[in-house]
Amino acid sequence: MGNGGRGGLQQGEGDAGGGGATPTAASASCQYRCIECNQEAKELYRDYNHGVLKITICKSCQKPVDKYIEYDPVIILINAILCKAQAYRHILFNTQINIHGKLCIFCLLCEAYLRWWQLQDSNQNTAPDDLIRYAKEWDFYRMFAIAALEQTAYFIGIFTFLWVEQPMTVKEKPSFILLLKALLLSSYGKLLLIPAVIWEHDYTPLCLKLIKVFVLTSNFQAIRVTLNINRKLCFLAVLSGLLLESIVVYFFQRMEWDVGSECAIYKSQDF
Repeated sequence: MGNGGRGGLQQGEGDAGGGGATPTAASASCQYRCIECNQEAKELYRDYNHGVLKITICKSCQKPVDKYIEYDPVIILINAILCKAQAYRHILFNTQINIHGKLCIFCLLCEAYLRWWQLQDSNQNTAPDDLIRYAKEWDFYRMFAIAALEQTAYFIGIFTFLWVEQPMTVKEKPSFILLLKALLLSSYGKLLLIPAVIWEHDYTPLCLKLIKVFVLTSNFQAIRVTLNINRKLCFLAVLSGLLLESIVVYFFQRMEWDVGSECAIYKSQDF
């Protein structure tokens, strides 16, 4: 989820060779955020001689701007799993993460595999082996495309709601690029789909539903932290995304029903 912790100190490390306190490289612009009050900060810490570091104190709340720069990445990950706003602010604002695209593709592959696995489990065919392998391969590609379209619809629903409510939600123009990255990162819970399928048991459907709830909760927290808006609007944004996603799911059900595809079989089992 994040590459923070002690490794995160390198992102603002100043020149330790000079005399006195050396501000971080980002002191010229307020690109960091206080994880407690969400106020902008010019630096996370100051680097003194001989590697002596002093964490910057926020001028607004009088607390450390980012205490997580001294934490182990495992602790940060645990706090992110617990959906703590401070951990999300550290990851989104005070670290440099460029795995959004790769994480998105991998999550879509996990979801496509789950759908493909359920589709194959519900369809026992006695066709020749070559035909079975060919059909299964294209079924997986189709599941990946459907999962990608549904996720796109979910994001469009969120962005549309926030764009309509923009005058009353934020005082300044929101960064939808940052929000998109936050949503992609907060969807990491989909990686749990693979273990849930591998260790199949009687409670697998319940596990899949809990994973879905966890992903939605993480998306909710990502929206709240990124845009600094209240919980009600975040909930309505996620609900709008789910509504548009459900419309796309219904469209695919109708379309696949018309052409006689077995995609509707999976949809009837979808969590």
